[in-house]
Amino acid sequence: MSGISDEEFETMLADVDEAAERAASALDGRFSEIYRQLRGLSPEEINDITPGASDQKEYERLLALVQQATTRNMTQAELATRIRQLGDTALKIAKKSQILVGLL
Repeated sequence: MSGISDEEFETMLADVDEAAERAASALDGRFSEIYRQLRGLSPEEINDITPGASDQKEYERLLALVQQATTRNMTQAELATRIRQLGDTALKIAKKSQILVGLL
């Protein structure tokens, strides 16, 4: 017997589809260049910025925020404020984006 039910599998697929739509929107949206710059960071670059075990999670939270900024049509100032609210790790990673450096 498999580990997940058909219903759980369908829910998982719906979540993946939603994430894919957000990512596509971010690539085409207002903050697309920021998203591309951040998405282009390697795990090694992120580890060099801040070597903690939870840093990959902070990186993913930052990417999700940029995705939301596009779909919610945030201003650059609002995006910068939200990044600061994520904390020091996200702020250090965000500063790898040439565009965000000027805003933060």
